[in-house]
Amino acid sequence: MASTPLRAASFSPAEVQQRLEAGACWVRCGARLYDLTGFLRQHPGGEQLLRARAGQDVSADLDGPPHRHSANARRWLEQYYVGELQGDSQGSVENGAAAFANTQKTDLAMEPKLKVVDWDKDLVDWQKPLLWQVGHLGEKYDEWVHQPVTRPIRLFYSDFVESLSKTAWYSVPVIWMPLMLYLGWSHYRTLAQGNVRLFATFTTEYSVAIPESVFPGLFVLGMLLWSLIEYLIHRFLFHMKPPSDSYYLITLHFILHGQHHKAPFDESRLVFPPAPASLVIAFFYAVLQLLLPEAVGGTVFSGGLLGYVLYDMTHYYLHFGSPHKGSYLYNMKAHHVKHHFAHQKSGFGISTKFWDYFFHTLMPEEPHPKMQ
Repeated sequence: MASTPLRAASFSPAEVQQRLEAGACWVRCGARLYDLTGFLRQHPGGEQLLRARAGQDVSADLDGPPHRHSANARRWLEQYYVGELQGDSQGSVENGAAAFANTQKTDLAMEPKLKVVDWDKDLVDWQKPLLWQVGHLGEKYDEWVHQPVTRPIRLFYSDFVESLSKTAWYSVPVIWMPLMLYLGWSHYRTLAQGNVRLFATFTTEYSVAIPESVFPGLFVLGMLLWSLIEYLIHRFLFHMKPPSDSYYLITLHFILHGQHHKAPFDESRLVFPPAPASLVIAFFYAVLQLLLPEAVGGTVFSGGLLGYVLYDMTHYYLHFGSPHKGSYLYNMKAHHVKHHFAHQKSGFGISTKFWDYFFHTLMPEEPHPKMQ
């Protein structure tokens, strides 16, 4: 059901300043106040930009030229609305920003107050499954899907089919790690027998014997191949821009990846559900078995399967984990946050930036001065 707007709370400049000094990150847009504390806790990539705006009026950041995403930014900001600033004190809160800069804390104690409003005015009916609606958005789809919300979404009418489209994060290692270990051990034993030869299906005279000592190399090759596949799928399939007149391609894009950008905090949709994942995994296994000897292809596949598990676990952690500042995962989390909220057409690597470097799709290192 659409949420009923609550009566707006009212805060004096002194009350806002008190929250800033306690470590919260509040900003204002005119007289409207927004609490971005929870967002900073989960998304360290935005910390530098938003902290610099704490206690200030961000209206100019949202509306000033050449900002092209004002409507997106305002709709995103409304999720964090907490109330109104008392009086017409244009500079009261902003004057306290300098004091706040000297007292801000890294340990945020304030819980976010998320009040989602005006769902009944959105382009879709949130009381019904979204999958059958998004195809009708046409040219409005690309803008709509990149306006993130902090609520779960429903895709299908059928409860059973809906359950297949969602999963808990731990299902990935529980299901796929045993298979990876079994296939890896099984194919290692086959290689150990010493009768595996490469190119034997094409020629017996020039076939190459594959000893068991190459097992680690083949396994690592599989992990590297997965990292490339991860990048290519994310860039060219998940971030394709479907034609505005194609209902089916828009629907396909939404179920593949658009839903994740629309609801990036829905933890039940952050990893690939086992049912559809099994079809994709079976496809890759079949391709490797056709191209390579069984033990060779199976070993490469085992490494790729481990790469996939690490990728999905990393993706979940980047959304809900709290890596130490300066660590590799902290850097990757900041990278992924910017991909979601500012640069959807770059920064496609999840577990590594290597292929972004290689294909020149890195995001700008410095955040844009305008709040997006």
